Amino acid sequence: MSRRQGGQGRQGGNVTVETQPDVSVIIGAYEAMPYLVECLASVEAQTIDPARMEVIAVDDGSTDGTGEYLEEFAARAPMPVTVIRQDNSGGPSGPRNVGLGKAAGRYVFFLDADDRLGPEALERMVAMADRNGTDVVLGRVEGINRVPPKSMWGQTLDRTDVHSSNIKFTLSAQKLFRRTLLDRHGMRFDESLWTGEDALFTMEAYLRADGVSVLADYTCYYLVGREDGKHVTKSGGYTLRFDSARALMRLIADMVPAGARRDSLMVRPFLITLLPQFGPKYLKDGEDVRRHKLELAKPLMDAYWTPGVARRLKVHERLRLHLVHRQRADLLVDVVEFVKAKKQAAAVLERRGTRLYLVYPHFRSAGAGVPDHVYLAEPREARAFDGYREAAANSFLRRALRKVRRMLPSAGFGTAAA
Repeated sequence: MSRRQGGQGRQGGNVTVETQPDVSVIIGAYEAMPYLVECLASVEAQTIDPARMEVIAVDDGSTDGTGEYLEEFAARAPMPVTVIRQDNSGGPSGPRNVGLGKAAGRYVFFLDADDRLGPEALERMVAMADRNGTDVVLGRVEGINRVPPKSMWGQTLDRTDVHSSNIKFTLSAQKLFRRTLLDRHGMRFDESLWTGEDALFTMEAYLRADGVSVLADYTCYYLVGREDGKHVTKSGGYTLRFDSARALMRLIADMVPAGARRDSLMVRPFLITLLPQFGPKYLKDGEDVRRHKLELAKPLMDAYWTPGVARRLKVHERLRLHLVHRQRADLLVDVVEFVKAKKQAAAVLERRGTRLYLVYPHFRSAGAGVPDHVYLAEPREARAFDGYREAAANSFLRRALRKVRRMLPSAGFGTAAA
């Protein structure tokens, strides 16, 4: 049965679709030339049987030949290709939602028009999802003129979740999603967000998924940095970043009860979305922008900044956010300048080396009034300094050994267990 989409949609070639495809590749494209050429070549080069996939490409009002090239591809491609041409929507959410509404595959994969797939990407990801019964599959990402997240690719994981791994640090949409998961929960990209819409969508999928797989031993996706600087994640003013942080924090709070798990997930929007607004670019901001950033941050800090989140950050990250929370613009600039200069903070060891404080600006300044605990390095950061000892771990082991020794005489060697 041949399919033809409404409006200006067009079905490529004479391909007929007789069975449900395994995967629908959804491509939202806007002014994507010439990057689109290699993107589509990578789709055509997939080792998965073309009959097991379909492509749904949405041209979002391009004027550079993107739509025409998509139609040329549709006419010659070995797999079913649907091209939909529409007026510009202003962001990636609209085209992705249109494509998702047309998808027939058991899985969907969102491919950006300036990026590329590894040849075996779809075959490997579909096989992994089928083998493990997982709802989301992350394929290893490498960057071309861009630096992708790296902390989650240490090993292949057949089945994990967002609480047991580092996947919260990769919230881009370029993942394999089981379509029944998305349909069951009515999941779509938030078209009111101009940036960070993929983070919201992917975090919700992680939280709702019956298992997530991580394919770390094969590069499935190549994230391409455009020479013209027009990649969507580089666009938009600072207010949009606060909108994105607010939406993601609210989602996490709504879906995860207060406690350690929520705190762990909240690290992501605080560290990746909010904190950069108080990094080196803050030094270039005028007084009005600095004041506005603190105003935008205040309700987020009041609602979601907890000791559990603070403990999970490095000292300079925690210190900056503490000052944002306290609305101490007068102290914040000194800290940002120190961090920008990439200076190594001196270490102060106390309690026989079991406590290590990092001397960033305003440490133990009576006038500043910043509590010592803000400067206290957690073990993972403190271990890099000579003389530091992890007292808690050592004392726990000593107590455990003493308990075992007390029990040994009365254990009755050779006595059968009940």
